[in-house]
Amino acid sequence: HTFHLVQPHLTVDAEKFNIRYTDPSQIDNTPDKLRWYRYNRGLLQKQVADYAGIYRSTYCSYEDAGRDYYPIKTMEKIAELYNVPVVSLLDEYNLFLYYGQGAQIRALRNLRGLTQKQYAEYLGVPYGTLKQWEIDRVQISKQTWEILKLRG
Repeated sequence: HTFHLVQPHLTVDAEKFNIRYTDPSQIDNTPDKLRWYRYNRGLLQKQVADYAGIYRSTYCSYEDAGRDYYPIKTMEKIAELYNVPVVSLLDEYNLFLYYGQGAQIRALRNLRGLTQKQYAEYLGVPYGTLKQWEIDRVQISKQTWEILKLRG
């Protein structure tokens, strides 16, 4: 692959960012991990987006803090570009989804010795929703995952 060098004014932004984070293991969120690797490789957002097969505006949203979910197929392409395992790009919530939310939710429920109905009541979610989570038919939202993480 060949890529153009980052514009000089963007280099200053990258340097400031990489002074804050000298290593990606210091970063706990996906947007900053993506930015770190992109800056480290001297790439533009458009170049990463083109490689991943998405629009630049979509990739820009990946580097914005307001996004919760990152499609795994796209993240695998980006990880391929950076020559890193996809898990190194994902935050805790997306890792939860990547490793299979259903099995993890079932394990948490079984640890408490609760039925699906009891666990749904405990979490304050509809019984049908919990059932759908456990069979990976419906993705748990980040907000609800945070409650799950706190209550276990």
